[in-house]
Amino acid sequence: MTGTVSRRTAAVSAAVAVVLVLLVAMLARASGGPDPVVESPLLGRPAPEVRTTTIDDEPFDLARRKGSWVVLNFFNSTCVPCREEHGDLVAFAESQVGAEDPVELYSVVVDDTDAAVRAFFDELGGSWPKLRDPDGAITVAFGVALVPETWVVDPNGVVRLRVAGRVTLDILRSEIAVLRGEA
Repeated sequence: MTGTVSRRTAAVSAAVAVVLVLLVAMLARASGGPDPVVESPLLGRPAPEVRTTTIDDEPFDLARRKGSWVVLNFFNSTCVPCREEHGDLVAFAESQVGAEDPVELYSVVVDDTDAAVRAFFDELGGSWPKLRDPDGAITVAFGVALVPETWVVDPNGVVRLRVAGRVTLDILRSEIAVLRGEA
């Protein structure tokens, strides 16, 4: 009798283990991975100061962009996820041309050269400004650990969104629509 009970217990335990493994596998597939929209102490606060130049030697001051929605995409030309998301950024930028209240897109160059950035954009497209961050102060001020990372600043100069990792056209469109109260 003891042998029968232990065999039943083993069979039930094995069945429960199989069900749990299947459940975990289904949940992992259904979630599609971690949510790239992440928290930050900067959310809801004024954006850090960003004064720099573009790779075309034009001055840039984020404070002068008040009144506009601004997307800052931190990237490096050798970053594989940056290359993967670039087509979505090009499509987003193109969707803003002629829009009633266009969102301004800027790339913040992290630890890269002007020549490498130009070559990247010449190959993959994208005509928006590329901001230099020669001493890493902008990257540090936003708390960027790894590129790519994308931030949205509202027309009042308040940080509203942080996307860690690859951003997509759908994420940008849907999250900005929510922030604008359009969704």
